[in-house]
Amino acid sequence: MSYAGDRLIHDADSHLMETADCLDSYLEARLRERLHERPQYRALSAQQAKAVAAAKDHHADPDFRAAANENVMLRKNYDAHGAFIPADRSEALDYMGFASQLVFTTFCLGNFGLDQSDDMELCYAAASAHNRMMTDFCAVDRRLLATAYVPLEDFDRARACAEEAIRLGAKGLMVPSKCPQAHSPSHVGLDPLWALAQEAGLPVLFHVGGEEKVNPVYKENGLPPVPDFHGGDDNFTSVSYMPIPEAVMQTAATLIFDGVFDRFPALKWGAIELGANWLPGWMRAMDSAAHAFMRNEERLQRLSAKPSEIVRRQFRAAPYPHEDAGWIIANAGPEVAMFSSDFPHIEGGRNPCKRFDESLRDTPARAVDRFYRDNFVDMMGAGLAPELRRPGQVSAA
Repeated sequence: MSYAGDRLIHDADSHLMETADCLDSYLEARLRERLHERPQYRALSAQQAKAVAAAKDHHADPDFRAAANENVMLRKNYDAHGAFIPADRSEALDYMGFASQLVFTTFCLGNFGLDQSDDMELCYAAASAHNRMMTDFCAVDRRLLATAYVPLEDFDRARACAEEAIRLGAKGLMVPSKCPQAHSPSHVGLDPLWALAQEAGLPVLFHVGGEEKVNPVYKENGLPPVPDFHGGDDNFTSVSYMPIPEAVMQTAATLIFDGVFDRFPALKWGAIELGANWLPGWMRAMDSAAHAFMRNEERLQRLSAKPSEIVRRQFRAAPYPHEDAGWIIANAGPEVAMFSSDFPHIEGGRNPCKRFDESLRDTPARAVDRFYRDNFVDMMGAGLAPELRRPGQVSAA
């Protein structure tokens, strides 16, 4: 029996745990050297070294591998079955029993700060290398849905990057929630990008890693340092957790107010690993803003519906397992929330289904089905093969 049992569940968030050389074969030498010189790249690579070496030894051990099924939700990061070996990932998905799984990067989240640099050649080269690496990894199994990264800094390059990613077989286009350096994410110069995604029937996705980080001065409180979620001192604490959804709230609101959602009414958007407790208040705040400013802003007068209704029509989000998904659904509507495991990251926990089930205990059965299945199917559109949407045994064949 798989982890999911006999339930049909689609997983809106999982990760590849890349090694530091993951992009090297996809970059020409001069660009590879420039990327390796980036401080963000060097810092991430140094963090990986010991964990990757130990994990490679583990995955070569027959006894370790023999226990993969029973430990599929227990082993985390590089020790997880399928963390970085493609064939193992297909087996891991069998053990988990999810009908499909969106796959995001880990090492390349944030594009090494290149979007905020003045090196647009390397920015888009790194994104393209990431996209080829991700689609190659996921090609082993049709249930693994590769996400591609598209920087929004340059209009023409953004479209070309997305065109290549779609041609490679990407099933979702990830964009940063952080505002580009010189223009709004709602700029009409990006309309060809959104048109391309809508025509392909693929969602545009925001994911944690592309947001504004907490101001580090908040850590200067005169008290001893606080260990982070992973036991270190520089990643994920209660204070740095708080601003995670701020950028996506601002960016998505701007896209709605400036009419991007209405100009592309068939385009679906997703907020992944950004939590969802903020959804009800954000939707109400947008409705309030639209009401308050409508008399003076023609753009608001042209909206096809209230912002909250546009959200229910086109926007989906994946709550963290520690959030009350039932409360989110009750206050945001049954159309928005989706299940995610965050496999194999520690943050996803060892039993996300149990935690979500507990919070959904008083939620109507139809809304629960939408949470585990239908909202994801709706968001993915053509990115999810029709045969993967149906109940029943799903295999890699």
